[in-house]
Amino acid sequence: MSLKEFEVVTLFVGDIAAARAFYETVFKVDKIYFDDVSAVFGFSGVMINLLQLDQAPELVAPLAVGGEGARMLLTIRVDNVDAECTRLTGLGVELLNGPIDRAWGRRTAAFADVDGHVWELAQVI
Repeated sequence: MSLKEFEVVTLFVGDIAAARAFYETVFKVDKIYFDDVSAVFGFSGVMINLLQLDQAPELVAPLAVGGEGARMLLTIRVDNVDAECTRLTGLGVELLNGPIDRAWGRRTAAFADVDGHVWELAQVI
């Protein structure tokens, strides 16, 4: 058994309908499963599960759900950060930062989804 293969990343969301619409519009990825409290999208071998916030406690008990500020960053490799930023801003997505050339050899830009989960676009430079 190996603990190095991601299958699903679950993000807790306040409004499943708004979150689902954002992901369908912005990412245009495969839709795998939907119900009244969740939406699962395929991202090249990893699934992102959007789960209605009130369904989360049973998954993380006894820990609390929620908190202030960014607690994670999800990075997607892209061929052209600038082109993706143009596309995103055309959809009304506000960039948090970038595009910026980073010292570690990536050009990056970041944005948040409707629940504040931060996504980074990264291009190898």
